[in-house]
Amino acid sequence: MPVSNYDKFPATIVKNCKNEIFTGYQNILNKINLHIKSIDKEKVIVAIDCYPGVNDNELIPAFKQRLAPELFCNTLDIKLPEENIFAMIRQNLTDDRVFGVMSCHKIEQFFNNNKIKAIQNRINQCQGKIVLLYGFGASLIARPDILVYADMPRWEIQQRFRSNKLGNWGCNNSQEDILKKYKRGFFVEWRVADRHKISLFDQIDYFLDTTIAEKPAMLTAKNYWQGLQQTVNQPFRVVPFFDRAPWGGQWMKEICDLDRSVDNYGWCFDCVPEENSLYLQFGNIRFETPSTNLVFKHPSLLLGEHVYGRFGAEFPIRFDFLDTMGGGNLSFQVHPLTEYIQQNFSMPYTQDESYYILDAGPDSSVYLGLKTDIDPAQMIQDLETAQNDPKQPFNAGKYANNIPAKKHDHFLIPAGTTHCSGANTMVLEISATPYIFTFKLWDWGRLGLDSLPRPVHINHGKHVIQWDRNTQWVNNNLINQIQQTASGDGWKEERTGLHRREFIETRRHWFTAAAPHCTEDSVNVLNLIEGRQAIIESPDHTFEPFEVHYAETFIIPAHLGKYTIRPHDQSVDQMCGTIKAYIR
Repeated sequence: MPVSNYDKFPATIVKNCKNEIFTGYQNILNKINLHIKSIDKEKVIVAIDCYPGVNDNELIPAFKQRLAPELFCNTLDIKLPEENIFAMIRQNLTDDRVFGVMSCHKIEQFFNNNKIKAIQNRINQCQGKIVLLYGFGASLIARPDILVYADMPRWEIQQRFRSNKLGNWGCNNSQEDILKKYKRGFFVEWRVADRHKISLFDQIDYFLDTTIAEKPAMLTAKNYWQGLQQTVNQPFRVVPFFDRAPWGGQWMKEICDLDRSVDNYGWCFDCVPEENSLYLQFGNIRFETPSTNLVFKHPSLLLGEHVYGRFGAEFPIRFDFLDTMGGGNLSFQVHPLTEYIQQNFSMPYTQDESYYILDAGPDSSVYLGLKTDIDPAQMIQDLETAQNDPKQPFNAGKYANNIPAKKHDHFLIPAGTTHCSGANTMVLEISATPYIFTFKLWDWGRLGLDSLPRPVHINHGKHVIQWDRNTQWVNNNLINQIQQTASGDGWKEERTGLHRREFIETRRHWFTAAAPHCTEDSVNVLNLIEGRQAIIESPDHTFEPFEVHYAETFIIPAHLGKYTIRPHDQSVDQMCGTIKAYIR
């Protein structure tokens, strides 16, 4: 196997801007102190507004010690009591371990107005030079003269949840089940925090990155926005995250050059902007920021007008890897129909998806749809029996089509279709974004990495399974629906799906020369599925050439329009391939 050239740390190299990035708390606070001195006021209000998940025990001492404020306020001291907050959001959290209902709460609802007024009175009476407001919602207390925003990528928040060192905001639950903490973040906290953050975009003076403990970096807002502006004007990649899984495999260790001592890697989140980070590179300093900020700041340029109009400032396409090479089967599962997810979870659309097979072992297979003439009631009964009695496992092969899979097969999985990848299969999963909504029906009797049984949702699943998606229907509609749509000198384009119920379209290109593409006013997400290296170029030099490597996922902003992809360096004159997804 060739040496991996997969880039695990892709970054936008920010050019043509004054290098105003500050690292370490001493340099950061020196800059803020200089800013304070430049303000011709007797009293200067500094606010450190935070995304839930930053480490208060790191930030508060650093800022208090070096700013020495006359008055300090932590928003945790003016929030509502924990029991009041829980009562307010209880309907959103539900009693389920995984699923909740999307929150429409505003940040103001989480605070005690009388306490805010009391702090405002103290600020008015303060005789000192510096007032320091800190925490989630700090800028609500008073209009700051200097506003620093301490952001945090969601995947890092999840890591902190797992460590049991972090609970939900304003909640003493650091030791609680990780899935419940994640649920509260996903359905409530992050929705509220995103609305608040977006409202501050025009006021922020500095962005603070504290993703790596005790290694903070701070950017001026001008440089931060310039970094995002450059990113949206070129092809780019978000930062992939690799994670273990109960069924995980070994393929990504070699292809992506991962830690060989880890027992397995099951997931790679290679393009899930709601969770991934984005790196902005200034000289030799890398600044990490949530990639959602790019979506929030430049939705029209990135997504395209018709996509933005349909989905709002939300990235609707997801690419990720599922590695079972040397591992086990994924959970046997089904995704909710659009009408079901709308009625039960207040989500506007569902997780339609597909499996593109990047690699396969000799016994590779995919479970897809149901066998003809099975008894639905008996299948549900067998699933429930297996869930309650480990001595009676569910016989998936009795009910589901188990279809042999080979490299470059494409299996389409519209919502309501039972499915899972079998062992020894390397899947590129192409799907819509609401990825949390998987109704597991059977998990082969396994425990999760937390040593707890993985959640199974037969009661939800049985209401959305499309029982008529039988063997013949699956063969006719969901397996390798490949049609050649165009060709030219050294390239051809194929339509590979998706199903007509799905809003994502996929096209595969095989090429030994430059293959032409056009975004057609939709963000394009692609993966190099064959070939060691390729290069993306603009026919009119709108952006600089952008190099990608095997198995890397990359994004083409909608407004870039026409572009080409050709083999590069070691792949010149060799057959390369990409799979592309966009919104119809």
